[in-house]
Amino acid sequence: MDPPNEEIIQGVYKKSIREGEERLMLAVLESAVEDFQKYVLARNPRGKQLFQHAEGWFLEKDGEGLFSFEKICETLGLHPDHIQTGLMVWKEARLKTSSLQAHPASRPKLASSRIEQPAIVPRQYGYRATTYDSQTWKSGNR
Repeated sequence: MDPPNEEIIQGVYKKSIREGEERLMLAVLESAVEDFQKYVLARNPRGKQLFQHAEGWFLEKDGEGLFSFEKICETLGLHPDHIQTGLMVWKEARLKTSSLQAHPASRPKLASSRIEQPAIVPRQYGYRATTYDSQTWKSGNR
């Protein structure tokens, strides 16, 4: 085989290996994001464990392994700080939304408790218009 042909073959081989490694790294990152989002509200031990593992992996600093979060981001040209910040903001929003859904009494009530109805109230020198909320109106304490 000619030396130029051998160089081309080696270049293609190295490129395909590199692309394969990057695809694997991307799959690891996608799996971690999926576990983080899927199990953030987990109640069973297995789900909690998967979430904690994913969160720990994202927050680990100076990971030395080939498949550490920071190494994967470096290889793929991603910014780990932006991903970490985005995930933590998403987590807080998800926990807040879940908390509001779990405790409906803590949510603000919409319109039903403070519907105001006009009323005419006698006054010493005539009448004046005023308003009452629905509770006062229903109870008769005008």
